[in-house]
Amino acid sequence: MLRELLPSLLYPREIYSLFKMKFRSYNVASTSSKAQEDDDLEFCYTLLNKVSRSFAYVIQQLPLSLRNSVAIFYLILRGLDSIEDDMNLDNELKIDLLQHFFEKLQCDAWFIEHVGDSEDHRLLLSHFYKVIRVFKTSQPSYQNIITTIIRKMGKGMAEFVHVLTNKNKSMCIDTVKNYDLYCHYVAGLVGEGLSQLFVESGLETASVAQDKCLWNSVGLFLQKTNIIGDYFEDCHLTGGGRRWWPKEIWSKYGVHRLEDFTLKPDAPESLSCLNAMINDALRHVPDCLHYLSRLENERIFIFCAIPQTRAMATLLEFYNNPQVYRRKNVQVRKGLAALTMLDSSNFGNVKYTFRKFALQMSDKVVKNARHCVDETRRQELCQMSVIKESFTLKLDSSKQKTLET
Repeated sequence: MLRELLPSLLYPREIYSLFKMKFRSYNVASTSSKAQEDDDLEFCYTLLNKVSRSFAYVIQQLPLSLRNSVAIFYLILRGLDSIEDDMNLDNELKIDLLQHFFEKLQCDAWFIEHVGDSEDHRLLLSHFYKVIRVFKTSQPSYQNIITTIIRKMGKGMAEFVHVLTNKNKSMCIDTVKNYDLYCHYVAGLVGEGLSQLFVESGLETASVAQDKCLWNSVGLFLQKTNIIGDYFEDCHLTGGGRRWWPKEIWSKYGVHRLEDFTLKPDAPESLSCLNAMINDALRHVPDCLHYLSRLENERIFIFCAIPQTRAMATLLEFYNNPQVYRRKNVQVRKGLAALTMLDSSNFGNVKYTFRKFALQMSDKVVKNARHCVDETRRQELCQMSVIKESFTLKLDSSKQKTLET
């Protein structure tokens, strides 16, 4: 606890937020009363806390009527991701598993061993039959939504594995257009699935799921933030097998290989490339805020808002930071992360948080102007202007429903 407090000593609200979060339960409890179902749910929620403690907290914000289905949706997605991320898996087997993974949701006893890039992910896939059993307790309409999203996502992932490995012998994106398409498959579709679940539950109106630009941007903003932060791991800890930064961006900054930025992380060209990647992610912010402004249920809003505000805080930490090239875990202060979570209770607070981080990033852009490539600076200033304009979005206070359990 002391190690978490020290970076926040100059920020009293962060220390208060840390203590408040510390004494809340991080572990998600199951809501079933049936013996077999309860055993499977206990396994699923225990594993959920292992593979993503941040999501384990966020999911507690959801209404009970949605909580189990969204938790299982997330674990199914993690299973699919684990197959894609395993760089030791034969590509033909990987493509087949990705394409047909949605069908496994109807196979009561299905599991696969020794697949996954971490022990927790291998544990998930080797006990996947437990996830399937819980999945089948969801109402049929929820099952249909999840199955459809997994089918689309698996097909898209398989296409990229096939095309990129045949072309480059490694996962390497060439254009920003293909970068957006890949992020759509692995994250934008998650936004679609969640939006459809919200609407199907009756807690949100149909408009939440109708605008692809909005729910897609919600997913892309989070995915691109993760891809920027995973630079070191993807380039150096997977045998160079994953390169998600698009060549259309990084090839402008004086290197022949993406991993070469590690050799000169403090160079102006290296930092300009990093900032260009951040700038690309920031173009999704207006759509993300627009999406959040449409949410009426308070608990669903908080569930969606926390990852978005944390991503914005993370991009601020990444901006012009050579440590992104040096190690794999550049993160925001624990206190700041706790504060952004607690401040994500309504649209006004979220808009204020985004504006605060955008202004801090604008200050960095101006201070960094003399060191950065002219085109990068022009794009950064233009993007900051677009983001600031998005803060004119307003939400009618009568629109958001009272807190539901």
